[in-house]
Formats: sequence, structure tokens, C-alpha cells
Amino acid sequence: MPPTPPMSKADYVYSVLLDDIRSARIPGGTALRAAAVAERLGVSVTPVREALRRLEKDRLISYEPHHGATVIDMGADALEEFYGVRAVVEGLGARLAAGRITPEHLVGLDALHAEMVADLGAGALAGLGEKSRAFHLSIADIGGPAFLGQHARAIRNSVPVPAAASLWLDPVQARANLDAHEHILAALRAADGDLAEKIMIDHVRQAGVSRAS
Repeated sequence: MPPTPPMSKADYVYSVLLDDIRSARIPGGTALRAAAVAERLGVSVTPVREALRRLEKDRLISYEPHHGATVIDMGADALEEFYGVRAVVEGLGARLAAGRITPEHLVGLDALHAEMVADLGAGALAGLGEKSRAFHLSIADIGGPAFLGQHARAIRNSVPVPAAASLWLDPVQARANLDAHEHILAALRAADGDLAEKIMIDHVRQAGVSRAS
């Protein structure tokens, strides 16, 4: 294997800021001053500006005259659109996965689901959100290995949800989500693409309703 090239300074700044935004260490509405970021990370302003351009392309920051770069703060309309797009894409992924899923895929999904059920029973809620992400994206990858899975990731990454704000921290919501996952698995096991798509769409849209309430 050839050696892995070192991360460029722009890549380093981008990865740090991306993680800070996704984790809400830098919350929506925060102004990002290139000079301040450069001083914090020990780099020049040039790689910071390059990283900010990439974050703008990711639609995680915006530029306004006389204000510079600001982390996007998602309003109600944007959240509704986000969950609507997610529902369509992940629903299609579930439909396609029903026709492509293998016994090995099902074993992996069943194991992840069982682990999440056990976590809920033990009151270990903190990691459920990340495991749910893995569950959903695994199905999208099975259904659309060419590019649909990557598209599903890009959509999710465009709206970071801090771990502390995860809907999975509510035991009642977590139980309802796991019930939906169980029904999705049953539809996949039965190779019923119509049903898998419907359940996934309803599941994701319900998450949007819960987020807005």
C-alpha cells in the first residue's frame, strides 16, 4: 500500500470546523472570522478561507455583506424540507434494498437492531442516535451502492443534529423509532419494496414532526 498523503492545512481546518458545527460546539448563527479561526488552529488565513468556501458549498455556512461567514441556523421551513428530502431518498433506498438485500445484510441489520433494543432496555440512550444513523445509511447503501447511499449521507450532513438534542434521548420516542425499524426489517426480509418504502417515509417524516414540536 502506498503511504497516505498528509492532510493539507485546508483539509485540517475543514475537518475541525465540520466536526465543531456537526456537534454544535459552534452553534447555528455563530459568525466565523477567518483570522480568529486561523489563530485558534495555528494556521494562516489562506487555508481557513479555503475551508470556509468548502463549508459554504456544503451549505453549512453562509456569507452576508459586512458580516462574513455565519453558521447556518436551520429554521422551521428548512427543517421541514430537510426531513422531506430525507424521507424521499431514504424511502427509495429502502424500496431498492428490498430487492437487493442478502442474508448477510440482514444478519448485520438484525444484530444492530438487537443491540439498540438492548441499549434501550439498559437505559443506555446516548449512543442510539449514531446507531440509528448507521442503520438508515446501511439500508441506503444496500439499495443504492452506486450513489444513493452517498447522497443520503450528504443530506444528513447538511443539517447537523447535536448529540444532546437527539430524539433518541427520549425513551418513548426511542421505543417508537425501534418499532419502526423492526417493521422496516420485516418488510426487507419479505422483499416487499412498497411496504419498506412506505414505512421508511413515515418513520422519517415522524422524526421531522417530533423535531418541530
